[in-house]
Amino acid sequence: MHSILGNEFVFQQDSAPAHRARETIELLRRDAPDFISPEQRPPNSPDLNPVDYKNWATMQERVYQIMLTNYECLLNVWSSIEQDVIDASIDQWRVRLKTCVRSRSGHFEHML
Repeated sequence: MHSILGNEFVFQQDSAPAHRARETIELLRRDAPDFISPEQRPPNSPDLNPVDYKNWATMQERVYQIMLTNYECLLNVWSSIEQDVIDASIDQWRVRLKTCVRSRSGHFEHML
């Protein structure tokens, strides 16, 4: 990642079993100093994942407006999402995190 992007990236890991493997965690602790370990993340919180709470919804809305004929159509829809939409979803992350803390990790979507 560093050889391609330098320090201009945010690596976000989900909780897929392969991503929680001991070797994967060791690699990330060693090579990604800002790594948030699985113990520090909620077990399943789409409300804290920009892809889940904004970007997939945007993509779904656009996919339903066209007829998908192949995989490339899906890639084109994903590529058409404007950077400001992605930036806005990332900017909302801190607000969502603070709201999650205020709710003591309970449901908080209604508090946003």
